[in-house]
Amino acid sequence: MIYVLVAVIALFGFILMQDNTLMPALIVMVLVVAILSSFTTLTVEIDNQFLRFKFGFGLFRKKFALDQIESVKAVKHKWYYGWGIRFCLVPRLWIYNVSGFDAVEITLKNGSAFRIGTDEPEKLVRSIKPR
Repeated sequence: MIYVLVAVIALFGFILMQDNTLMPALIVMVLVVAILSSFTTLTVEIDNQFLRFKFGFGLFRKKFALDQIESVKAVKHKWYYGWGIRFCLVPRLWIYNVSGFDAVEITLKNGSAFRIGTDEPEKLVRSIKPR
């Protein structure tokens, strides 16, 4: 992630040296850095009613009612699933991940499924199951 941020800053620095487009380039650079930095952390919270997770400072967030969860299990991502927010066709599910390959796969009663990347999948499974 750091490499991407450095590359973006270097690119905009190069653009600024070539042109007199200071303000538009700075605005775009700030937006790009803000969006990229929002994918550096993934926070998962569980209370009595909801499972919530958000990327970074909360630009991208989701919330699910615990009583709608059909099943939950610890899984490993394939390397090509990548990081960030992804939709995977096989198996048909949404993936929310910032690093690594460990995740928790959650299937809802309506049939939709998603995976949340985590460093502690078994702990997250134990936190969700008793509810």
